Amino acid sequence: MSGRGSSRRWLDQHFADPYVRQAQALGYRSRASFKLLEINKRDHLLQPGATVVDLGAAPGGWSQVAAAVVGARGRVVALDMLSMPPLPGVEFTQGDFTDDAVLEQVLAGLPGGADLVMSDMAPNLSGVRDVDQAATLYLAELALDFAARVLKPRGMLLVKSFEGAGSQELRALFAQRFAQVLIRKPDASRDRSREHYLIGRGKLP
Repeated sequence: MSGRGSSRRWLDQHFADPYVRQAQALGYRSRASFKLLEINKRDHLLQPGATVVDLGAAPGGWSQVAAAVVGARGRVVALDMLSMPPLPGVEFTQGDFTDDAVLEQVLAGLPGGADLVMSDMAPNLSGVRDVDQAATLYLAELALDFAARVLKPRGMLLVKSFEGAGSQELRALFAQRFAQVLIRKPDASRDRSREHYLIGRGKLP
């Protein structure tokens, strides 16, 4: 199939997606909002007054949900390489999470730490499964290291991952840092996707 035909098929599937239509109807910036809404309904990660860090935030679907829950007494600190239009209640930094200077800037803005770190970061996919898997695991491990530095005692981490090589090792790393490790695949994740989410609850000393 030509590149144009493939793109057209993707667009047709995208706009036929019920979560895309629902996001548009409800004013959410992306269908990813429903993944966080579903996970939060089950696991209660977001709490009023909490401080939340959203890594890989653009276009803002997760930050939008988080800001609505934490409210005026809470904080949502968002970071992404891509630009993101302003959202009420969200403090956004544009920069590369792998850049030490950007990372230190974000950490400096969180002197009291965070209650929840969440990451929906994904690499630019190459289509080569092993390469994409390694890149996704790398981002998940970076988020885990960041959470170890910024989370308050008993804090929580939510990270996108993909089933495949290295998945068990990543879960083992979570188990070293958190009292409980959970795996979630929300309904809004496409059925054909290997995507799932890891939750670390109760940051260990």
